[in-house]
Amino acid sequence: MASATVKVPSHHVTLDGDLTVPPGARGTVLFAHGSGSSRLSPRNRAVAVGLRGAGFGTLLLDLLTQDEEREDTTTARHRFDIPLLARRLADAVDWLGRQPGTAGLPVGLFGASTGAAAALTAAAERPATVRAVVSRGGRPDLAGDALPLVAAPVLLVVGGGDGTVLELNREAARRLGAHHRIHVVPGATHLFPEPGALEEVTDVAAAWFRDHLGEGAGDSRTR
Repeated sequence: MASATVKVPSHHVTLDGDLTVPPGARGTVLFAHGSGSSRLSPRNRAVAVGLRGAGFGTLLLDLLTQDEEREDTTTARHRFDIPLLARRLADAVDWLGRQPGTAGLPVGLFGASTGAAAALTAAAERPATVRAVVSRGGRPDLAGDALPLVAAPVLLVVGGGDGTVLELNREAARRLGAHHRIHVVPGATHLFPEPGALEEVTDVAAAWFRDHLGEGAGDSRTR
């Protein structure tokens, strides 16, 4: 399994990432972390391990530079800047298409918290490349007018005990034009710390990507 720390260019900055691609990968899943987090998020890294076991490459990416992260810690200026985060994700999707180990592989996006809105917006901007999106405890509502433009199939995973976020996901789902589903993890709260909750997230995400990445996935609007 090839693994490397990578530098991903995006406009005037360079973003740090961890790229791992198993032999014979069926696709690559790009992770978008939530507000106040990074590519070192233990929850996203746990999901990434499970996805690699299911045959997918993973790219965990810092969406902010170190200077931006320091500023964001005190001002929260960048964490809700969905257009900025989405632009960087879209640049990372393009970058994956140029790398020897991932060029030609279909791309899925996995977004957590505010990262889900960035993932959905990037999916709307790269309809020919992004083939599936999974949101974990996400804020898809923050994608706003991008929601009806998303062509990729969308899985919204929410904890049953995360009532406010669950309602926000239901509202966002009503605006999605693409094939989508809400999966509720019974009793789970926002960060899925309950026994077995994160494992369920990983299992349903892997199944979604298996179903929608690769040849024959087709245009989700026909489903």
